[in-house]
Amino acid sequence: MLYDATLPIQEGMLTFPGDPPFHMERLYTRNRGDPFDLAALSMSTHLGTHIDPPAHYIENGKSVDELPLDSLMGRGVVLDLRGKKVLDRKTLSQAPIGRAKRVLFKTDNGPLLLKNDFCEDYVHLASDGAEYLVKRGVLLVGIDYLSIERYLNPGAPVHRKLLDAGVVIVEGVHLLSIPSGPYEVFCLPLPISGADGAPCRVVLRSRPSSPRQTRSRL
Repeated sequence: MLYDATLPIQEGMLTFPGDPPFHMERLYTRNRGDPFDLAALSMSTHLGTHIDPPAHYIENGKSVDELPLDSLMGRGVVLDLRGKKVLDRKTLSQAPIGRAKRVLFKTDNGPLLLKNDFCEDYVHLASDGAEYLVKRGVLLVGIDYLSIERYLNPGAPVHRKLLDAGVVIVEGVHLLSIPSGPYEVFCLPLPISGADGAPCRVVLRSRPSSPRQTRSRL
């Protein structure tokens, strides 16, 4: 089964404080007698469901168009961590990550992502949690709000620890109606040359949860 974990882009949607809002200007439209429809888009590189590549914080880090596809696609897991306010090392060490290299956090942020007003007190990843993921060899980590880090955290240590290790960050993942468990993760950003981020489409394909289930389907 396929799930779309992408937040629809539309005017008035939630944005991170200080980021420009999304705007679509209709330059041509058949309703005005033009032969076709065509619009111009204005938005942040970190709008909605989006990717933070190393270039977002790391000097000479890879931009979004330079990310390896094998980091963006492959075995992953959605962890149901609702009820947890901070995702620290202890919380993650008790979570069923298994062999997954792409980890998505389903938290109490889910409903907040659909509201227009930004909530500063969102569930976030702690610095020791980021270190734990790096040591596990995780390639991609995502969360269901517009930042993986505590709001206005001085120095952005969580972003820096992950991105410096080459871990791709996906923010604004829409997991509200998606069950936890193992998935094949497909996370493809717009390949904007030299960009510090880009909106992306996140699609999950459910996987068998055990080797026994895998054999039974062959």
